[in-house]
Amino acid sequence: MNAHFVTLPGDGIGPEVIAQAIRVLEAVADRFDHTFSFEEELIGGAAIDAHGAALGLETVEAALASDAVLLGAVGGPRWDDPNSRVRPEQGLLGIREAMRLFANLRPITVFPQLADASPLRPEILRGVDILFFRELTGGIYFGESGVGEGSAYQVMSYTEGEVARIVRMAADSARTRRGKLTMVDKANVLEPSRLWRRVTTELIAAEYEDLDFEVVLVDAMAMYLLSRPADYDVVVTANLFGDILTDEASMITGSLGMLPSASVGLDGPGLYEPVHGSAPDIAGAGVANPLATILAAAMALRHSLNLEQEAAAVEAAVASVIASGLRTPDIAAGGESVGTTAMADAVLAALSASTE
Repeated sequence: MNAHFVTLPGDGIGPEVIAQAIRVLEAVADRFDHTFSFEEELIGGAAIDAHGAALGLETVEAALASDAVLLGAVGGPRWDDPNSRVRPEQGLLGIREAMRLFANLRPITVFPQLADASPLRPEILRGVDILFFRELTGGIYFGESGVGEGSAYQVMSYTEGEVARIVRMAADSARTRRGKLTMVDKANVLEPSRLWRRVTTELIAAEYEDLDFEVVLVDAMAMYLLSRPADYDVVVTANLFGDILTDEASMITGSLGMLPSASVGLDGPGLYEPVHGSAPDIAGAGVANPLATILAAAMALRHSLNLEQEAAAVEAAVASVIASGLRTPDIAAGGESVGTTAMADAVLAALSASTE
């Protein structure tokens, strides 16, 4: 296969972790007889410094012409002027909109060897493997808003089509996993949630009767993620609820440095990134954990290129390295640790050993 990746290293540790993910993708191409090419573009603070805007037209055009986009991170204190109308985060929102990405996929997987890094008890963590589908382009974040005399408002609005397309995507994924789908809403008080519940229930009954389907209220789900997270397989929910719940769920693993994320649409390339931020406090120190970005590259192989075997090989290599005891500082719990490049070197060695 020939595939073209656009890389958006961005700010802080973004360039460091993207560089290691590229090394892994190059190794995958070599061992599985593919040809991958890479094109770097600017986004976030780096783009502001170069062009005065967080996202340029050339970056959008390159992303749309690619097979997959790999993003590092955006933002940092040097661009945090509250009076500025140009912010690095505008680049992330802009590229998602330009690429028509409406579904955010965030896997929450616990590596048994890292259980001690989690604030939850080990017995609660056993078997946790959740895939969240967060609606990304609708809801309260994109609703009509305004500020009045001593008041403010923001409208939460959804259409049937917006709900159906992400529920269908999540249900299709559940069929390839453990066959369980959970939809999270607040239908007891919110009218948009009642739309979500009606559309989802009708769709599952008509097209996905084979799934184990349930509905959970968002406040209950916030508690269940801490008390029995292993009960869940695929979870689909609206933008606001997904934003909050996935951040909560990310702490189950004990480190943001281990979590990848994907934003996809019905067609065209997807956008793949680590969940962690730009971490400007350690930028340039060579100690950032590259594993989330490497796992994001594996998601790109699976979801944009349909290369399941290759994606699984990368994920198995990461699991092997973690099982061997190698740690970057964020997951070392104060013990011995290695740097960014050494961790990626170990993943490459594990990948090589598994594909010989």
